[in-house]
Amino acid sequence: MDARPASARQKIEIYRANAGEGGLANCPIRNVVQNVFGKWSALLLMALAERPYRFGELRRLVPDISQRMLTQTLRDLQRDGYVHREVFPTKPPSVEYSLTDMGQAMYDSLQHVLNWAENNFDKVRAARQRFDAVSN
Repeated sequence: MDARPASARQKIEIYRANAGEGGLANCPIRNVVQNVFGKWSALLLMALAERPYRFGELRRLVPDISQRMLTQTLRDLQRDGYVHREVFPTKPPSVEYSLTDMGQAMYDSLQHVLNWAENNFDKVRAARQRFDAVSN
């Protein structure tokens, strides 16, 4: 038996064959990482990797996210098992968010991509400017 990993093409063909009528809706890669790479998810995961945060603290930490979008993003991350939500019986109730063990394990891998993005931001921005100058 060949122990080499399947190529990207082979994997996509397997996902497509297993998908049936749903196309690639059940693709494990697309399905699992879709919420991780959302506009706000990576920033929130980065914050929660440092320590638990209350909702209001997260709102102040990322001031350009709307309350609705913060709620939805946290809910999506919680649904996927990356984030734990704890409600404290105070008046009014306060809510704290933290990473689950799975969320921490996923973040350990994600931080390499985040570090790369931070270190290459200027290069990417310059590439976009060159592309836009030629495309317009």
